[in-house]
Amino acid sequence: MKGRSTDWILAVAGGALLAVMIHYNSVLARHSTPAVASWMAHGIGTLGALVLVVAGTQLFRSSRSHPEKRGKVPGWAYLGGIPGAFTVWLAAVTVNSKLGLSGTLALMLVGQVTFGILSDRFGFFGVPKRRFALTDFFVVLAVLSGSAILIFFRS
Repeated sequence: MKGRSTDWILAVAGGALLAVMIHYNSVLARHSTPAVASWMAHGIGTLGALVLVVAGTQLFRSSRSHPEKRGKVPGWAYLGGIPGAFTVWLAAVTVNSKLGLSGTLALMLVGQVTFGILSDRFGFFGVPKRRFALTDFFVVLAVLSGSAILIFFRS
C-alpha cells in the first residue's frame, strides 16, 4: 500500500505540474503564438530533462538498473515529444479561449481517459489488452459530466 499511495501522490503532483505548464505556455502564447509557446516549452523542457537525466544517473545508479534485461525500445517510443508539442499548442489555444485553464484541463482529462480506455481495449502501442467494462463507460460519463458542470455552470 505504501508504494501505491506514493504513486498516487506522484500522479497528483504530475497533474498539478501539467496545469502549471499549460498555464505558463498559454501566457506565453498570448504574447506570441501557440507554435512559439510550444517550441519554447519543449526547448526549455529539453534542458530540464537533461538535468533530470544527469541527476537521475547519479542518484539511481545501482544494481536495480539492468538495461540489458529491459529489451529493445520500440522506435515509436522515441516520438512522445510529437504529441507533446501538439498538446502544448492545443492547450495554449484553448486556455486563451472562454474555456480557460480549468475547462481546458477538464476536457483534456476526458480525452485522456477516453484514449486510455481505447488503448486498454485495443492494445494500442503495446498496452496489454483489457476488456471494456461497463464501469469504463460510467467513468467517462462522470468525467464528461464534471467537465460540463465546470465549464457551463461556473460563476
